Amino acid sequence: MAERPLFTGSVEHSLDDKGRLVVPARFRERLGTGFFVTIAEPDPCLALYPASAWSEFCAKLEAAPVKDARYRAFVRHLFAHTEELSCDNQGRLVLPAALRAWAKIEKDVTSIGSLTRVEVWSKERYQQTRDEAASLADYRSELGLY
Repeated sequence: MAERPLFTGSVEHSLDDKGRLVVPARFRERLGTGFFVTIAEPDPCLALYPASAWSEFCAKLEAAPVKDARYRAFVRHLFAHTEELSCDNQGRLVLPAALRAWAKIEKDVTSIGSLTRVEVWSKERYQQTRDEAASLADYRSELGLY
């Protein structure tokens, strides 16, 4: 398996009046020239995947043992909310209006490195998740990560 980029850290920033997001340079380098943005259910944010990680995700999806009506509905829902994007010369990308609306992203955002992807949150929604993070130390122990 090819080595996947690792995304870490967080950045607070804002969309411009045209709905463009400046992707932080350290994320942009790892995302590559063409990447995918999609909804990150069950979390109320968007996710940016480099092409290699998206390809792995799709391979897992295609290998699913059950391809019933729920599977088809899930695939339809996910891919209806997925776009292939690239940044312009200034490192900006236009977040599609429908995806911004889904994630309730209006102006202020927090971009989070999240292992194999970058999550883009409305600043307010991300703050709510940070307030709920008190129990994560116990979960870290449950995972055996001391």
